[in-house]
Amino acid sequence: MSKKIRRIDALNYHMQGTPGKIEVVPTKLLSSQNDLALAYSPGVAEPCKEIEKDKENSYKYTAKGNLVGVISNGTAVLGLGDIGPEASKPVMEGKGVLFKKFAGIDVFDIEIEERDPKKLIEIIKSLEPTFGGINLEDIKAPECFEVEQELKKQMNIPVMHDDQHGTAIISSAALINALELAGKKIEDVKLVVSGAGASAISCTKLYHSLGLKKENIYMFDRSGLINKERDDLDENRAFFAQDNAKGIDNILDAMKGADVFLGLSAGNVIGKEHIKAMADKPIVFALANPDPEIPYDDAMAARKDIIMATGRSDHPNQVNNVLGFPYIFRGALDVRATAINEEMKLAAAYAIADLAKQPVPELVNKAYDDQKIVFGEEYLIPKPLDPRLITTISPAVAKAAIESGVAKTKITDWAAYEVELQKRIGVDHKLMNRILSKAKKDPKRVVFAEADNVKILKAAQMVIDEGIAKPILLGNKTKIDELINEHQLDIEGCEIIDTFQQDKKREEFGKMFYEKRKRKGVTEYEAVKLMRDRNYFGSMMVEVGEADAMISGLTKDYPKTVRPALEIIGPEPGKRVAGMYILFTSKGTFFFSDTTVNTNPTVDQLVDIIGLTARGAKFFGIDPRMAMLSYSNFGSSKGDIPYKVSKAREIAKERWPNLVIDGDIQANIAVNKELLTETYPFSELAEKGANTFIFPNLESGNIAYKLLMELGNAEAIGPILMGMNKPVHILQLGSSIREIVNMVAIAVVDAQIQNNQISI
Repeated sequence: MSKKIRRIDALNYHMQGTPGKIEVVPTKLLSSQNDLALAYSPGVAEPCKEIEKDKENSYKYTAKGNLVGVISNGTAVLGLGDIGPEASKPVMEGKGVLFKKFAGIDVFDIEIEERDPKKLIEIIKSLEPTFGGINLEDIKAPECFEVEQELKKQMNIPVMHDDQHGTAIISSAALINALELAGKKIEDVKLVVSGAGASAISCTKLYHSLGLKKENIYMFDRSGLINKERDDLDENRAFFAQDNAKGIDNILDAMKGADVFLGLSAGNVIGKEHIKAMADKPIVFALANPDPEIPYDDAMAARKDIIMATGRSDHPNQVNNVLGFPYIFRGALDVRATAINEEMKLAAAYAIADLAKQPVPELVNKAYDDQKIVFGEEYLIPKPLDPRLITTISPAVAKAAIESGVAKTKITDWAAYEVELQKRIGVDHKLMNRILSKAKKDPKRVVFAEADNVKILKAAQMVIDEGIAKPILLGNKTKIDELINEHQLDIEGCEIIDTFQQDKKREEFGKMFYEKRKRKGVTEYEAVKLMRDRNYFGSMMVEVGEADAMISGLTKDYPKTVRPALEIIGPEPGKRVAGMYILFTSKGTFFFSDTTVNTNPTVDQLVDIIGLTARGAKFFGIDPRMAMLSYSNFGSSKGDIPYKVSKAREIAKERWPNLVIDGDIQANIAVNKELLTETYPFSELAEKGANTFIFPNLESGNIAYKLLMELGNAEAIGPILMGMNKPVHILQLGSSIREIVNMVAIAVVDAQIQNNQISI
């Protein structure tokens, strides 16, 4: 199922906090008068003079080389049509954040109030000094063809209308692989196309460049088959006008014996009879969204030998433009290409097709909870979360630009370029995407212990909508119902449990708790009474198997929330419980431990924390490089802390010889690879630096992550409670809805692998 998007959720997402989705962030220090003088007057005059001498110096002294303009006049926005430039801005901002997320490319979105294609061309052409590339977006056909073609002629930077070429490139990759699986040659196949808009025209043109013959193409628009007898065709449709129109009165006639169907029109325009009429091993690309030209299940039922792709994420072979445009522009920008030409588009298509044939990394298998992702009929093109996309597509595009003569600079060290690409975006940026995707594969029952809070209810709605978990709501049912009605929430099918109305269950749980704690000062009366507390009740539900995980802590201090879980569920046998935070920073993703549980751990306790944290990092698909933090570097200062962290490291290394871990070491040294290599080249961390930090005590870890969150503008996930015998995770006080959803996803995946623990 597609995720249900509610109007109020979408509006709140764009409105809350800073309106919109983007901001400008300085890349240089601006902390002193001297910095300001260098950044602006008088220092800024020097790069200005250098650029005046040679315009190419703008790539050297400004952000132009990594800046793309996402430009629209709002005449063909998504499925909304001609809604105007102001209304298109949320879409253009969204395109900008995808550029940044997937390829590290900065974007200015520009919405232009102009419908005359010639004037639009003139306006966009005048912006060439600002940008390293232009991504045209949501400009209606046929004007989009003229605008792009003229800009490509007139501008000396890469220009691409993604509505046309994005789908063309991705579907071409799928076609290359589908034909290979079907045992067919592209020059021999017959293609039927439903739709003649910008995407359909561009897809078909690129298929033609791959070798598909024009006489084998049958394209339909609203008026029927595009053929040479019609006098209403523009230049782009006329290119595909069919000579052989005899006996073809409708699309069903054309589908007889067709090898490939391409749909970029509207939902449900063909049926099972059309699929049955096709040749052996038919290839069906039904790409209309949200409803394909034929429902996936109908198409698969019509033929057992079908190879199919859609535009939807809930079916195999999603043709998703995010597989293309970020990486294509990345490669074009990195060689200062003057255009995105046919050779570059074909290179991207072949690179995407080839990547699907390579062994799938375990990282991708984990993200989709599928150990059987192999090249075949249900895996024609790579998954969007595949971290290899940037290092596969961008180099292919850059090489094609160089070889076709449109590159102003050349890359000679391709291995170094691959490393640079990884640094630009990092391989960790999709960490939560992988967790969310895995959670959706097998949603679990999660108890929300504070369900009479509107944030919790909104998070519950989101996890239902996204298919992450099956919420169980604890709280006053009357209050919960009032909040649901007041905030227009849609939480159908959620079990609501009011602990005060559960006399029999409280009695049952209380007696069980009494048996656990009777030798630790708890009477049976107190045990039953404690079951009114939702954290005790929810923990007991997890303990007895009535739920798979519990989430709490939004409104209570951490110790008050974690205590019931520790008393009822407790740690894994022989394990110690510890708390870990994940911090996403401009320099990468880092793990901090222990930040919430162990006040002043001993050497042996630190060893346990090391083991838990290493396992926790691997849980998220990251190989830990661990630093044992101290105020000392490898014995440079004496004291209890340097001694215990270095001793813990020594024992951990004996226990887990393959674990990358070092210390005692100061925090700044641990993350500074150059300083490490220069001063402590013997360190295991010297090559790559640390990504995981073990703190000597609770106060240092707690203070460090909180300062980094506030002063370093780091995004945090946590605290993640490690070592529990069953999944219980504690929220930060005042967590956002998205932070709650992320923690639920972690709890679900935790529950999924409880019986298959990761070893280190």
